Amino acid sequence: MSDEDGLALGERRQVDGAPLARVSSRLTWPKERSEIDRLEGETVIRTPDGPRQLSAVLEDVEETYFSTGREFEANVREVIGTGPIPTADE
Repeated sequence: MSDEDGLALGERRQVDGAPLARVSSRLTWPKERSEIDRLEGETVIRTPDGPRQLSAVLEDVEETYFSTGREFEANVREVIGTGPIPTADE
């Protein structure tokens, strides 16, 4: 299998940062952006451009209040984008 074909089943590579859904699941909703920053701002999350500190991402999120975790995740994804997450080997 060439590198262009992807990973073989069972092959593991290091992925830096926490999944956004994991961060969201640790919080109770509703929640203000400033409170999320206080509680989880130091957390490094996975993004298509590589790991980023949540606090830095929240600076670019326009909403200040989130009724649900799903709403929070959607707003964060507007900033970080969607797509494949690079592994530490890439």
